[in-house]
Amino acid sequence: MSTPLRTIKLTISYDGTDYCGWQKQKNGKTIQGEIEQCLATMTTEEIPLHGAGRTDAGVHALAMVAHFNCRSQISSTALQSGANSMLPGAIRIMEATEVDQHFHARFSAVGKKYRYSIFTGKIQPPFSRFTSLHVTAPLNLGLMQDCLNVIIGTHDFSSFENTGSRDKSKTTGRGAIRTIYSAVLIQPEKDLLIIEFTGDGFLKNMVRNLIGTLLDAGKGKLSPITFKKILEAKDRTKAMATAPAHGLTLVEVYYR
Repeated sequence: MSTPLRTIKLTISYDGTDYCGWQKQKNGKTIQGEIEQCLATMTTEEIPLHGAGRTDAGVHALAMVAHFNCRSQISSTALQSGANSMLPGAIRIMEATEVDQHFHARFSAVGKKYRYSIFTGKIQPPFSRFTSLHVTAPLNLGLMQDCLNVIIGTHDFSSFENTGSRDKSKTTGRGAIRTIYSAVLIQPEKDLLIIEFTGDGFLKNMVRNLIGTLLDAGKGKLSPITFKKILEAKDRTKAMATAPAHGLTLVEVYYR
């Protein structure tokens, strides 16, 4: 009788500075690749790790969720501690739990929260240079929040979607339509600006494209009315440049 298949859910925190993103690649270090290698060593099985989504090179995560299937009888606690003992310091398994086999890190997710950090002081402290964008130009925070209010609700976000997000030849599915539940601007301390987005899903570079356009609004280069027109245009060429990756962090993945 064969050993039953188990499903293990992982909650992962990582500093993406030195990695080519989440998804495993032939050339370059990735978060997925590092973790899969450790799990394979411990279980002596080939371990495909399924993430809740993909993060680009330089993007960080406080709580990425992933799952894998295995027949190893090593406890989830031992898998967690064993992986952490082998992983580089930039990656840590914060939690490992055995879950129902129907669980899927990506397809069971109902929402995500992302955070973009901006340091607005004249001189950026060295320790924050990998986790926040340095912007010295004065920003009109009221205008930025007015623009954020525009995107709350269900919209077609084609104007903020980079190519490679999805197969656009498919006529089924929801296309570029996503629902944003909240989009808020927070100032937790002097010279630090945090913009948080919570939604049912995000397109490729969607948050970074929104940030790039929001920053132009904050600098007085466009109004909330123009921002709304950009959203309604469903045309990526109408929005502004993509903000750098290092200011972005995946904060949480939501499940029912």
